Formats: sequence, C-alpha cells, structure tokens
Amino acid sequence: MNSILNISCYLFVPLPDAAALRDLLHARALAAELKGTILLAEEGINMFLAGPAPAVRGFVDQLRADARFAPLAPKESWSGTVPFRKMLVKVKREIIRMDHPAIQPANGRAPSVSPATLHRWLDQGHDDEGRPVVTLDTRNAFEVDAGAFDGAIDWRITRFTEFPPALAAHQAELAGKTVVSYCTGGIRCEKAAILMREQGLEHVYQLEGGILKYFEETDGAHYHGGCFVFDEREVLGHDLAAHTVETIEK
Repeated sequence: MNSILNISCYLFVPLPDAAALRDLLHARALAAELKGTILLAEEGINMFLAGPAPAVRGFVDQLRADARFAPLAPKESWSGTVPFRKMLVKVKREIIRMDHPAIQPANGRAPSVSPATLHRWLDQGHDDEGRPVVTLDTRNAFEVDAGAFDGAIDWRITRFTEFPPALAAHQAELAGKTVVSYCTGGIRCEKAAILMREQGLEHVYQLEGGILKYFEETDGAHYHGGCFVFDEREVLGHDLAAHTVETIEK
C-alpha cells in the first residue's frame, strides 16, 4: 500500500531571514518525523518532503500560516516507503543555481500555461494565435534521457548554469515561435522563461507545475518515458508511480 505522501514545491518570494528560517523549519520537520530536503535563499524556498499524509500536510499548513508562503502549491505523489534518508534544511545563494540575476521575486512570476493548455496546443499543433509551439527542456541531459516531450528542444546541458550560454547560442532558432519551457516541477523552467523574456523572446511561457503537474492533470499524451526525480524512487511514470530507467515504457 502506498501510504507515504511525497510533495515537491517551490516559491519565489523575498526571504531576507532565510538563515533564521532554517533552524525553525528544521525543528518543525524533525518534530513531524518528515524526511527530505528544504532549500532556502533570499529568492525563495524549494522543498521535497515525504512522510505520512497528515504530517506532511500539517507541515505545509503551518508554513502557509506565514503569509509569504500562502501561495505554496505542492505537487503530490505516493510511495510505499520514504524515499529520503535524512531531513536536511539548507541555506543557499539560489534555490536553483543559474548564476544569472534573472529572478526578481518582487517583480512577479514568469508567464505560464496550464498542463491542459499545453496538451491542447500540442494536440492542435499550434497555439491559440496560430504560432508553432515548441517545448524546451531545461533539465540536465541525463534527466531528459529518462523521458521528455515529443520533439522537445534539448541542448544537452549537464547543469543548469549552462542554460544561459546555451540560450545565447541558440536563441535565433526560437524566433517567431511560442516557446514553452518545462522541467520536473517548475522551478528551472520558470527561471528559464524569465531569462528568455529578458533576452527579447516575446512568446515564452513556463509549464505550470512542470512535468509532475502535467502527469497529474492530463493523460500524459505527447510525453514519452518517465520523469527523473532526485530521490530513491528514481523515475516516476505518467501514473506518478515509481519505475526504473530500465523498465519504464519509452
């Protein structure tokens, strides 16, 4: 029986007190007997947690009591065991390292499209204004190899800090198209979408909630393979159940 709730979520929000929050959230998570990782930075929070559903949801509810975290919208999946060995809370310079000053949380989020909208656009072969739609994978190459959207642009980056120079090298190829950046849960594709907008690409969106939300809210069409996750489950299929790279259907 899959009784363990796994969540992933992030939020770009100014956190000048990130260092102080570290000790508070670590104590709360330990008290709730949760395991996983929480990353804090002045730009926001990124977390992956697992445990019994009441404990996980109670932790999130307590976090949302701080108005800054009220918009948190976790993506959920289930497993038979906890896929993390420890509970870590870390303060970083960025909650996802890009080495580019692209994110200014106070200025608002990147434009996004829902999983249902992307599904429809891919069904019809263009966006609602008739422009061709391309999906741009912002993940590392080994993650892409576990599964990706059909025909996705893949620049074979090995770490997210390589995305800005890859964009500089390939930006001309995206002109005149509607570009939907995507990643596992939304954080990398949001930074990527903001950067592309900053660089002058007009019709750029992030996939709201990333691949995991696409699996949750659609039938998974237009995506082949699974979604690599950074825990002991390794890869999640369209059903959000754990698989291995070797066994998941491509």
